[in-house]
Amino acid sequence: MTTLSSTQTRDINYHLHPYTNAVKHQQIGPRIIERGEGIYVYDDQGKQYIEGMAGLWSVAVGFNESRLVEAAHRQMQKLPFYHTFTHKTHTPSIELAEKLVQLTDGSMSHAFFTNSGSEANDTVIKMIWYYNNALGRSQKKKIIARNKGYHGVTVAAASLTGLAPNHKGFDLPLPQMKHTTCPHFYREGLPGETEEAFATRMAEDLEALILREGPDTIAAFIGEPVMGAGGVIVPPASYWDKIQAVCRKYDVLIVADEVITGFGRLGTLFGSQKFDIQPDIMVLSKQITSSYLPLAAILLNKKVHDVISRHSGELGTFGHGYTTSGHPVTTAVALENIKIIEERGLVENAARTGEVLQSSLRALGDHPLVGEVRGVGLIAAVELVADKASRRPFDPLGKAGAAIYERAHQHGLIVRGVQDSVAFCPPLIITEDQVRDMVGRFVDTLEEVGKTL
Repeated sequence: MTTLSSTQTRDINYHLHPYTNAVKHQQIGPRIIERGEGIYVYDDQGKQYIEGMAGLWSVAVGFNESRLVEAAHRQMQKLPFYHTFTHKTHTPSIELAEKLVQLTDGSMSHAFFTNSGSEANDTVIKMIWYYNNALGRSQKKKIIARNKGYHGVTVAAASLTGLAPNHKGFDLPLPQMKHTTCPHFYREGLPGETEEAFATRMAEDLEALILREGPDTIAAFIGEPVMGAGGVIVPPASYWDKIQAVCRKYDVLIVADEVITGFGRLGTLFGSQKFDIQPDIMVLSKQITSSYLPLAAILLNKKVHDVISRHSGELGTFGHGYTTSGHPVTTAVALENIKIIEERGLVENAARTGEVLQSSLRALGDHPLVGEVRGVGLIAAVELVADKASRRPFDPLGKAGAAIYERAHQHGLIVRGVQDSVAFCPPLIITEDQVRDMVGRFVDTLEEVGKTL
C-alpha cells in the first residue's frame, strides 16, 4: 500500500495499513529512505536498517548493484525506447524471452512482457478468456483464486486477490472471480486432522466449487506456490499434487503466480520446481530485475500459446499490449540481473542461508507469543498469538504485528506485519551471519513488544 506524501506531509502521514485492522489512520512517518548498500538501506538521518523484506519481496541482488545501473546506462545510450508492436522488437526483449523459456527447461514456450505483476495478471485473465473464445467455450470464463492469495491491485487482479482490504470500497471482486479455501493448516485445519487429510479436503473444496459453478464455466485456477502477502503461507506437501489433479480433471488451466517466488526465493529457481507444479501459465516479476526497473513476464506453454496465436491470426490481431511492453532498458536490466543470480549462485545461497533463517526462527517456537513459524528458503513468517494453547489471536487483530513492525525500526530492522504475522524476505545476497543478525534484531524487538502486550 502506497503512502501519499508531499511537502505538507513530511512530518505526518495518514497511512492506510493494507492488512491490519489495528492500524487505521495511525500517524506513521514518513521515513525517508535515502540510499542502499547490499542488504541495508539508510534513512535521511543516516540510520541503517537491515531490509528484511528486500523492499517489497523483490530485491534479489541488493540495493547498490552497479552492474544493473551500468546495464541500464548502456541500453539508454544505445536504444532508450522502442515498442514491440506491428511486428517490431529489439534485441534485449528477444534475448530475455529466450532466456526465460530456457530457464523453464522448455515447459514454457513463449513470453509476453508487461510492467508489473498486476498488469501481468490482468493480461493473463484476458489471455484465458481469449483462449476459451478461440475454442468456442464462451461460458468457460470464471477463474478461481484462494482466500488470502495476492495477485495485484488493478481491477481484475485485485478481484483475484483474496484479501478484504483490496476489495472494500472498490466494488470488488468482479463476479467472474471466485475464491476457495486458503491452505493454511495452522488456521484452517480441523481438530485431529492430519496435513495429508487437510490437503485432501482443500482439493475437495476446490472440486465442490467447480461443480457448484459448473465445470463448463471454470477456466483457470491461479495460485502462488507459497502465498506471500497473505502471510507467507506454505501449503502441505501433497497440496499442489491434489489441486492439479482436480484442475486437470475438469480442463481447468493452472496459473502459477511466481511474482514473489520466482528467481530463487524458495531455494529453487522457481517455486513451481519446489512443489512440482506443471503450470500452463507462469507470471514473473519483482526479482526479475530486482525491482530496479518495473517489468513482469507472462510465460505460456505451447498448448495455450498455439490456440491464442491461431485465434489472433483469424481475427487479424491480438488486440492487447502496452506502450512499454518489453521496454529495452528494463529487459536489458533483467538479463543482467539473471546473469548475476546465476554467476553468484544466489539460488543456492538462498537455499543455504534459508536453512539458517528457518532454523533460527523455529528456535523461537517455545516463546509464549509465538503461535507458528513457517516458511521455505528465504521467506518466512512468525505468527504471534495472544494465547498459545488455544491459538487465540490478539484483539484487535493486527495489534501485535503492527507493534513489531513499528518497534523493529528502532533496532535497525524492516519487516512486515501481515495482521499478526511478521514476515521476512531478505535479499538473496544475505550471508549466514547477516541472517543471524536480522533474527537477533527481531528477537530484541519481540522481547520489548512482549512486555507491552
